[in-house]
Amino acid sequence: MEKTIKLPFTAHQKFIIALLALTQFTVILDFIIMSPLGDILMKNLNMNTTNFGFAVSAYAFSAGTSGLLAAGFADKFDRKKLLVFFYTGFIIGTVFCAFATSYYTLLAARIFTGIFGGVIGSVSLAIVTDLFVIQQRGRVMGFIQMAFATSQILGIPLGLYFANLWGWHSAFLMIAALGVLILIAILIKLQPVNEHLKLQQDKNPFLHLWHTLSNKQYQVGFTAIAFLSVGGFMLQPFGSAFLINNIHISQLDLPKVYFFTGLSVLFIMPLVGKLSDRVSKFRLFTAGSFIAIVTIVFYTNLGSTPLWEIILINMIMFMGVMSRMIPATTLNTGVPDMQDRGAYMSITSSLQQIAGGLAAVSAGYIVHQETKTSPIEHYNILGYVISIVIIISILLIKRVDAMVVQKNAAKD
Repeated sequence: MEKTIKLPFTAHQKFIIALLALTQFTVILDFIIMSPLGDILMKNLNMNTTNFGFAVSAYAFSAGTSGLLAAGFADKFDRKKLLVFFYTGFIIGTVFCAFATSYYTLLAARIFTGIFGGVIGSVSLAIVTDLFVIQQRGRVMGFIQMAFATSQILGIPLGLYFANLWGWHSAFLMIAALGVLILIAILIKLQPVNEHLKLQQDKNPFLHLWHTLSNKQYQVGFTAIAFLSVGGFMLQPFGSAFLINNIHISQLDLPKVYFFTGLSVLFIMPLVGKLSDRVSKFRLFTAGSFIAIVTIVFYTNLGSTPLWEIILINMIMFMGVMSRMIPATTLNTGVPDMQDRGAYMSITSSLQQIAGGLAAVSAGYIVHQETKTSPIEHYNILGYVISIVIIISILLIKRVDAMVVQKNAAKD
């Protein structure tokens, strides 16, 4: 059992948590909105499952590439300035997505958005790691990752409502408009985050990147977090197409599925965040993993199913999935030294995105849809593959946990 130390947050820390949560809300919504819009996009832009897999993975690959390129510079600048720069580019890219008129223009817009959006998460994590001690980070991660739930409760239903009313383009315009308001708040209210600049040793950004990449302890964390992202990238892209064409949920009922799923995650996130600061993070991760495996295998083998039952299964499944994310992400923040945090988080985010991009492309080749209204075939195979990946991730997170415990013991 880990030591129970509950440290209060300052007023500025509370503001930072809210601001980063809102920032993540828009970034996450921009990515996951592709899944509920998937059936509409495939039909309106004449995309098959392989095309759509590439449209989803395009964001991930560009995000991963930009993250690696930015990693060497991530600890060389005030983190506020980095956040402002990349968030501005993200907003512009989201506007480009709104005006896409074909598969290829959407693909180009997703690549542009990923270049900027993919770095925001790592900058946010570096800010959290700089401004919050390890005993606070579980609660912080719990609140920030509530952005995922909120995007499903509010963002996706609103996005789908606008898409049904004014076309799918309006969903991206909604995200961009909210992003502008958040950017103004960052510019006005967020204080500089630059304490890490006092600890820099490597003058060459590429040398700093190489030193971070070549650190064997860091490599364990990189691998663990990369595997963590594979499951979501495989399962989610074809989620709406599976619900509509296999489960026979109507397009109008789709927002209900996402709303109640998000509601369950919103309930579980603060609880998991608090537990993550009080009990073994690895045991919490393992428990969530086994819940995820059972529900994912069951869900991906379903046929026509009543709406209430699908909602219930989705709620349990995502409670298990998100119960893995908080302890794993919190543990990962304890791996790097302070002077390497920006680079480490950028590389972690990059590898996570690249691994997810490969997973989305693989999913596009595994599943198949004969016509625009045919059932999605081989979706159950994705469930089996994801289960194997989850088991591997348990073994990797166990190594990360042992490493962080040893590191904290050395500090004491």
